[in-house]
Amino acid sequence: MASTAQPVAPGITAKTPRRRTGPSGATPPAAGPQAPAREARRIPRFVWALPPVAVLALVFLYPLALVVQQSFSPDEGGTSIAPYGDVFASASFRSALTTTVWLAVGSTVGCLVLGFVLAMVIAFVPFPGGRAVAKFIDVFLSFPSFLITLALLFIYGNVGLANGAWTDLTGASSGPFDFLTTPWGVLLAEITYFTPFVMRPLLAAFSQLDSAQLEVASSLGAGPARIVRQVILPEALPALAAGGSLVLVMCLNEFGIVLFTGAKGVTTLPMLVYSKAILESDYPAACVVAVVNIAISVGLYSLYRMVSRRVGA
Repeated sequence: MASTAQPVAPGITAKTPRRRTGPSGATPPAAGPQAPAREARRIPRFVWALPPVAVLALVFLYPLALVVQQSFSPDEGGTSIAPYGDVFASASFRSALTTTVWLAVGSTVGCLVLGFVLAMVIAFVPFPGGRAVAKFIDVFLSFPSFLITLALLFIYGNVGLANGAWTDLTGASSGPFDFLTTPWGVLLAEITYFTPFVMRPLLAAFSQLDSAQLEVASSLGAGPARIVRQVILPEALPALAAGGSLVLVMCLNEFGIVLFTGAKGVTTLPMLVYSKAILESDYPAACVVAVVNIAISVGLYSLYRMVSRRVGA
């Protein structure tokens, strides 16, 4: 009977084909007809993102779109940029924009200076209860802004503790503290409330600072001011930038502090929106001011995110 083996050339050894094995040496099962069906049943990833995007669009983007649409809808009807021209030409808008900017910048500068000093004291000056104070800062961040304003009114208001103590001691009819209803009262309240937002990232940055650097600088004859300027401040600059950017954004949108202080002649952009919409029923003008406030806030928030990413890097 004739052999069916294939001839092999001289010098070449015939090899038998090997079956592929898995990592454990076992032969994997052959792909059956269920594999394509299983692949077809897989849900694309973008489908899982649709529910949260839909909720976000319904809760936030849709009302925002209505505000933008109303800002282009004058009372006479139709679509026009006339509301923007009327608002930008008004003295009340320019005054509110100027007041908002200088209060936000002044509060941010005050928070940076005060927060830097307090954070250094908590981080580098040992005293009883220092850890409790650091924990209280985290709790303070959850307080509403109007609560701080009410506390300041109880202390420095016309019938507050400070004026009451002054009248009891001197017999005067009124006390000397009458600044809470002025822009300086709003500035004090915002600095008091927003300073912990600067201290929190500073304390985190100081916790990563090697204390050996301070000891070496002190052993080489550097005084406290030089240590702060050349050792501590460079490490704190990223945290100061991140905290300052966040405080600036929040001060631009602060409404409760200005409202509860009852400051006379202090009209910020959020207060102007309230005045136009609630008191004057001028909804197109209120929406124009709101759009301008949103544009400024989004721009500054983008700056804050950029600074935060660089700090994280």
